[in-house]
Amino acid sequence: MTNYQIDVTFEPLHEFVASLHTYFCRKSHKKLDLPSIWPNAVRQQLSPELDSLLNSTGINGEWKLTNLLLYLCPSAVDVESFLTWLDGLTVSDLNELVFNSGEQFPENMNEFRSRTLTIFDGWNEQYFRHIDPTILDALYNERDDRKKAMSEMSQEQFIDETTNGLLFTPRVGLNKLLLIPQYHFQPINIVYQFGDTTVCHYSARIYLDQEDFLSPHEFRVIRSIGEKSRLKILRYLHQGPRSFSEIVRHLNLSKGITHDHISKLRSAGLICAHIDGDTLTEYSLRSHALQKIQSKLNQYIEG
Repeated sequence: MTNYQIDVTFEPLHEFVASLHTYFCRKSHKKLDLPSIWPNAVRQQLSPELDSLLNSTGINGEWKLTNLLLYLCPSAVDVESFLTWLDGLTVSDLNELVFNSGEQFPENMNEFRSRTLTIFDGWNEQYFRHIDPTILDALYNERDDRKKAMSEMSQEQFIDETTNGLLFTPRVGLNKLLLIPQYHFQPINIVYQFGDTTVCHYSARIYLDQEDFLSPHEFRVIRSIGEKSRLKILRYLHQGPRSFSEIVRHLNLSKGITHDHISKLRSAGLICAHIDGDTLTEYSLRSHALQKIQSKLNQYIEG
């Protein structure tokens, strides 16, 4: 039993931020469910000025601070409402918000605010407002379905099923877990810790224009076990939870190769990732997900 409150929410602003995060996180582009041409296709839609600004921005402390402001915004529904709120804050207001949160200050708060306003307005006008509206509809439906499911199972089972294998360790100071479905960064989750609240933008496993085949997630599960080292990881985790360093030593492979294997197993939902705050501490076997592989295969083969 967890000792923290759980809530599920979604508004268009959340997917807006997820789409920006996806563009910024260049090292993850090859791991995403989006078409491989997505980054370049989006870049061609952008003005040279916005393209240059985005190229100099990444997933860093200031990006976490931006996410904190989104969390604190009292009218965080869409991009326009957030921009109006942020533009109306003085530098002193922002300094107070950051100070009370305990997060690190940017080098220049006024420049940080101006940069954020420019990026958000440009990304909204040149990309986000043109996305397929069925994406947002599907995310609203996911939110409603998850809210309904919350009362039908234990909290541990609900979190595991919703996030595809994340375990948030109960601890002093963690009072709330906020779950937000996202589409762009699938199959990866985005986790932040803000004070007593952990915010998780989880992969909603939403797929548009799906062909008559296994879903991308189901196919990923099958592909993930077709490699010797990954099977060794699953067998090792059958003994109990293990840290990343322990798995590296067990496989006797480089950290980079081991991380790639673990990432594929995590994306497939075959292992659990234990999260303490916003830090990943260890991994464990997600046995019930393994048990579903054969039934999914049979369903597809038998039609």
